Amino acid sequence: MSEFTLKCFVESGNAYKTALMLELCGADWTPVWVDFFNGETRSDGFRAENTMGEVPVLIHHRDGQDDLVLTQTGVILTYLSRHFGEFGPENDQEEYEILRWILFDNHKLTANTATARFMSLFMKKPDAPETQFLHARALGAYKVFDQHMNGRDWAAADRPTIADLSLCGYLFWPDQINVSWDDYPNIKRWLSNIQSLEGWKRPEDILPATPTE
Repeated sequence: MSEFTLKCFVESGNAYKTALMLELCGADWTPVWVDFFNGETRSDGFRAENTMGEVPVLIHHRDGQDDLVLTQTGVILTYLSRHFGEFGPENDQEEYEILRWILFDNHKLTANTATARFMSLFMKKPDAPETQFLHARALGAYKVFDQHMNGRDWAAADRPTIADLSLCGYLFWPDQINVSWDDYPNIKRWLSNIQSLEGWKRPEDILPATPTE
């Protein structure tokens, strides 16, 4: 058995954040496909592990201890950072700055990006007023983040941290989120920095699109 099990599916940018962290840390992990589009996250079995009914779910199989089940990507990334000693803060100020940008991502960037993408791509409602509203909110978040990244290589420190991994979760699908990174040159440069990290992989290369064994 692998040390970690990640319940996930390829369309989930939030699952990608965790999968990318596991890859960059060289973790021993196994993905388990979740049939999100046929309602698996609403099932009693899934809700028993995550009452919020959301992907991802990370299970840490610990020697001599009960399994640790974690949900919510900000929590998972923080745990993995501490476990592996990678992509975390080096002092209190960095810890607060990392948390600041993870919260910005959760409330502004990913929140609006993911929901607008879902409405447009999967619900087939690209022109619905609510989709357009969410997309405009996402563009506003990109503008804020692009300005922040002016003259910076990384979001929260002088090196990559879990803040970067949180923020990038949905941004390697520009066509699906209806954006050109040419309009946000600092984000475009930052995404290239992430792609240059040893071990970086696309969502499609590390997350399952079909049932796993």
